[in-house]
Amino acid sequence: MPKAENQKQKLLYIIQYLMENTDVNHAVSTPQLIEYLNSNGIKAERKSIYNDIETLNDFGYDIIRSSGPRGGYMLASRDFELAEVKLLIDLVQSSKFISEKNSRELIEKLEKLASKHEAKGMQRQVQIIGRSKSSNEKIYYNVDAIHTAISQNVKIRFHYFEWNGNKNKHIRKGGEFYEVSPYKLTWDDENYYLIAYDDQANLMKHYRVDKMLDVEVTEEERTGKAVSDDINYAEFSKRTFGMFAGEERMVRLLCENGMMGTIIDKFGEDIPARKVDDTHFMTHMNVSVSPQFFGWLAGLGTKVKIESPEDIAAEYKQYLVDIIGGYK
Repeated sequence: MPKAENQKQKLLYIIQYLMENTDVNHAVSTPQLIEYLNSNGIKAERKSIYNDIETLNDFGYDIIRSSGPRGGYMLASRDFELAEVKLLIDLVQSSKFISEKNSRELIEKLEKLASKHEAKGMQRQVQIIGRSKSSNEKIYYNVDAIHTAISQNVKIRFHYFEWNGNKNKHIRKGGEFYEVSPYKLTWDDENYYLIAYDDQANLMKHYRVDKMLDVEVTEEERTGKAVSDDINYAEFSKRTFGMFAGEERMVRLLCENGMMGTIIDKFGEDIPARKVDDTHFMTHMNVSVSPQFFGWLAGLGTKVKIESPEDIAAEYKQYLVDIIGGYK
């Protein structure tokens, strides 16, 4: 490439070099910048570097010059601060629905938001092997297709699989496509779910996004808008357990005081609570009664008790009896 063309890219090379090699603890000198530009076929002098840095600062970059033996130019701030990049990497690592391969690729891209020096420190913290991860590497395409369908107000179709006893993927419905109207993507119990309207069942259903295959956007207009409009999605996730639907009922719980944090974590700070005695409080909420709700309740042991309604308390008792019976 002729040097004249490279010269037009001078500012781009400078800011790229600063992004990759500098941060608040690391600077590069003017001779280093000149050497880097020369290696890319760009003629540069000390005075021109001063003018270029000033131009970049005028454009909005936060480039400062430090003094001292290790002084030089550094990019003092970025779109994403180091703590924010680390948070995003932690989220990627802990997300079960992102495959190990996709996680590594995404983390490599996130590391480019920081300098090389900061990235080295983050790489020592990255530990993916051994974590529970999805095997579906097309999760990005699934999410993109769902968002496209929602924005275009159309349905999607897909295959849905489950694991069989031989640890193989089994396509449900005999290999037939599911066709639904997508409305929301939500996160629950470390999994990513699609909430969509099913015409045949005339209700909203949930689908694990990482278990969806061959997702396609159709041209058919979505249905179920009236049903979706009646749902408070923020409250919806509080009432369901593991995204398993069930009959929605008002349940009253008698709880030990030490369970207040657990109740708030699940149902929110606005949950009603009434003092019963010095060691207990009473609360109530609408929940989707399902085995998953009973499983959550069983995990709290004797510290939380279903006070009413009686039929739900009896159903929970039978749930526990059936579990104990399985060990006889």
